[in-house]
Amino acid sequence: MDQHVDGTISLTVNGEHRRVRAGLSLAELAQELGLVPEKVAVERNLEVVPRSTLTDVRVADGDAIEIVHFVGGGDHAAPIAEDGWTVAGHHFRSRLIVGTGKYKDFAENAAAVEASGAEIVTVAVRRVNVSDPKAPMLTDFIDPKKITYLPNTAGCFTAEDAIRTLRLAREAGGWELVKLEVLGEAKTLYPDMVETLRATEILAKEGFKPMVYCVDDPIAAKRLEDAGAVAIMPLGAPIGSGLGIQNRVTIRLIVEGAKVPVLVDAGVGTASDAAVAMELGCDGVLMNTAIAEARDPVRMARAMRHAVEAGRLAYLAGRMGQRRYADPSSPLAGLI
Repeated sequence: MDQHVDGTISLTVNGEHRRVRAGLSLAELAQELGLVPEKVAVERNLEVVPRSTLTDVRVADGDAIEIVHFVGGGDHAAPIAEDGWTVAGHHFRSRLIVGTGKYKDFAENAAAVEASGAEIVTVAVRRVNVSDPKAPMLTDFIDPKKITYLPNTAGCFTAEDAIRTLRLAREAGGWELVKLEVLGEAKTLYPDMVETLRATEILAKEGFKPMVYCVDDPIAAKRLEDAGAVAIMPLGAPIGSGLGIQNRVTIRLIVEGAKVPVLVDAGVGTASDAAVAMELGCDGVLMNTAIAEARDPVRMARAMRHAVEAGRLAYLAGRMGQRRYADPSSPLAGLI
């Protein structure tokens, strides 16, 4: 070992020339560098030194030392606390709303609602079966004291029919938070926005708090909000189609321009569709057919629950930027 007059030797550590005390062990060298020997791997003159011998192997003048450890591929963000959402003064934790149609029976419907974690279910207003007043009812399976019922106007094609339906709903259960939809025609079930806007204005003046199904048009959405809508519910695709979000651009624009909650309503087919809606910044998703017509509705309800939660977390986390070319996950600096 060639020792300098000052009792030091010269060596290279990770490509940098250093002078250290003669007689240092590799473990002592690591400690002087502020490293924990048990957490690094050491190579001396192109030969890996077993960690068990780091305290025994002494450095020599001219040694080339490489010290490596594991590094993460990215930043570590702080955990995100649970967040809920509020509509017209009502606060909810779950961002998934489910419908109550198309199930084989009320029991399956109730099981799906439980699996979904939903706190709101949409309910249609229909005539009582006077010929069999003791027939099972939805309220026998889904307790309106535990799950918020959201009366809707499914099947209404005029503002007058929708308003009449919701007046009856309020009388029947005292509901003011309601879902309004006024359809244009039976083939597409697209909303008639002229009638929808008119109904929204009238209902708002009567004290209703309408959550409104509408086309995916940011201008129409803003007009509904100005007319008194407490939530905007643009379609992702035609009702019951399962086609998923067809126009992400306009959904995002509606979200950006709205001062009230925005929930995708209609068109969701599978869990990835729900996640996309949430990643666009929507406050929630409403679905019926995607769950009710799945081969296993209860399992699909559970999948939708996780998808909505994952999409929301992704939105809050802020997705990475999109690039045209590759970018390495591990840093190139510090390569051996």
